[in-house]
Amino acid sequence: MSPGPVKDDLRWLTPGVKGIGVASLLSDLGHEVPTALLPRLITSLGGSAAALGLIEGISDGLSGLMRLLGGAIADDPARRRGAAVGGYTTTALLSSLIGVAVSVWQVGFLRAGGWAARGLRAPSRNALLADAVPPAAYGRAYGFERAMDNLGAIGGPLLALALVALLSVRTAILLSVIPGLLAVTAILYAVRHIPSLTVRKRGRLRLQLRPVIRGPLGRLFVGIGAFELGNIAATMLILRSTELLEPSRGASGATSAALLLYLAYNVSATLISIPAGRASDRIGPVKVLAGGILLFLVAYLLFVWAGPSIPLLGAGFLLAGAGIGCAETAEHTAVAALASPEVRGSAFGLLAAIQSFGNLAASGIAGMVWSVASPEAAFSYIAAWMAVALGSLIITSVSAA
Repeated sequence: MSPGPVKDDLRWLTPGVKGIGVASLLSDLGHEVPTALLPRLITSLGGSAAALGLIEGISDGLSGLMRLLGGAIADDPARRRGAAVGGYTTTALLSSLIGVAVSVWQVGFLRAGGWAARGLRAPSRNALLADAVPPAAYGRAYGFERAMDNLGAIGGPLLALALVALLSVRTAILLSVIPGLLAVTAILYAVRHIPSLTVRKRGRLRLQLRPVIRGPLGRLFVGIGAFELGNIAATMLILRSTELLEPSRGASGATSAALLLYLAYNVSATLISIPAGRASDRIGPVKVLAGGILLFLVAYLLFVWAGPSIPLLGAGFLLAGAGIGCAETAEHTAVAALASPEVRGSAFGLLAAIQSFGNLAASGIAGMVWSVASPEAAFSYIAAWMAVALGSLIITSVSAA
């Protein structure tokens, strides 16, 4: 490797980028433990699958709303620092306190509170990441953060399995506060090493949507919205694989195989994120986003046609993982590059809200199509949204040329 790229790598991997990346890794390790163990805890408290679904639905919806509010906070360079630190702290504490809950409603309250804090901090973290590097390195910085986040999503459930093999479910959840608080230390380190921007006179909080949706970013959000309306939860990929494999492998074998395929999905997302960031810096995030959407389109069509074939299902999981790694990195890079610094927080808040509510709508509608028609119809439906999103991005690129 020539000296030029090495120096360039050192310039983008700043202490601020490292701190935010480590915070994402450790925070995911922390909150994935109670997430993995929540069904068992709810059952032990006498709760039902409906109660679990209600808790998760309320928590996800509240997280989406708080992302919008978090965008208004993140517009202020001083407030975004406090919001990031406070969000990581609150998520760590409330998520771990689920371990002392003695009723289902207490679990719901703590889960919703932790998820609200997680939503509130997201725009501030993303805006801070843009403060930490020059614009030419946005892609690599966001790719690194996404890679660390995905690595935490892999390690969290494994950590939960290790803890419950040695300790009780409640103790395991309580101990999740340790990586959570280490994440707070990491974000504090990042904040200390990110250059302070000029602090504007504080006014009332206001989400600035009109300046955000004007121009190329507004047109890009149309394509992103279509993509998120087809971006279903990975649990539906697991369910599809389990149903296809169960007749030949039995319930236990099918579940184990599907979980291993899901692990491959997360590994794929982790490995592709930094290369996707490099590509975003070189050829532009819109092209990388289009590539990610194309990978999703092919993956969803494989889930329509694969049948009980491990190689084809594995290809579907790997392509979907690579797709989400490319798409999330490119989305964040595009917003950082296209939004003016004064409204960058609002832009990230709007992006996060579109992601959150789009995913909820995608999974909900696809689930209904699955139940009323068939799994093949559900995956065809979301594949159609990917085709719409890809067409929208092509039109956006042609218009901008």
